[in-house]
Amino acid sequence: MADYPTKDDCIFCKIVAGDIPAAIIHEDQHLVAFMDAFPSSEGHALVIPRGHYESVLDLPPELMSACSLMVQRLAKAARTVFSPDGITILQFNGEAAGQTVFHYHQHVIPRWAGQSWSAHGKTQGDPELLQRQAAQLRDALK
Repeated sequence: MADYPTKDDCIFCKIVAGDIPAAIIHEDQHLVAFMDAFPSSEGHALVIPRGHYESVLDLPPELMSACSLMVQRLAKAARTVFSPDGITILQFNGEAAGQTVFHYHQHVIPRWAGQSWSAHGKTQGDPELLQRQAAQLRDALK
């Protein structure tokens, strides 16, 4: 694994380190994809670099490429698994732009007609359901 920077009080760094459980979809030497613990929609997933980079302005180009390619693969898998009417891809930079976790991440959110456009869910998802969805997406990524 590459030697990436980390931040002790970052929840996403703790997920990368395995200190906080998550419904992991995919992980490799550069990134981790997992289900959002507070989903705004069925199948809501996140893609993060292993290293702690606060925003797109800090992210090295090779990690930007790796994350973007994984987002595309994950969006295709979500289309296969959930058959949504559309898929929202979101990424926020800074508090004023809506960023709530200051570790670069991209949201992959399946959407259905008439559904709210909210990016951040209000309630925690059922851990068992999130694990099942992660397994479905893992299978679709193969």
